[in-house]
Amino acid sequence: MPVPHDLLADLKLPSETYEALRKDDQQLSDLHKEYLAKDKEVLVAEKNGTSDDTVNRFRKERALIKEKIVRKIEQHNKD
Repeated sequence: MPVPHDLLADLKLPSETYEALRKDDQQLSDLHKEYLAKDKEVLVAEKNGTSDDTVNRFRKERALIKEKIVRKIEQHNKD
C-alpha cells in the first residue's frame, strides 16, 4: 500500500524549525503546499494502478519541488 513521502525526514529538520521557516517565507509555504499536492497525486496514481511512466513522471515532479524547497532552506541558512 502506498504511503506518503516523509519530507521532513528527507530534509533532516525538526518540524518546529521547518514550520517557523514556512511561517516567515510565503514562497516556501507555497512550495510545501505544492509538494503535498504532488505527493497526494503520486499516492493516488500508485493506488489506482496508473502506468509506471505516469507514476515515475509524478515522482520526478515531486522531486523537483523538493529540490526547490531544499534551495529555499539553504538560502535561509546563509542569511
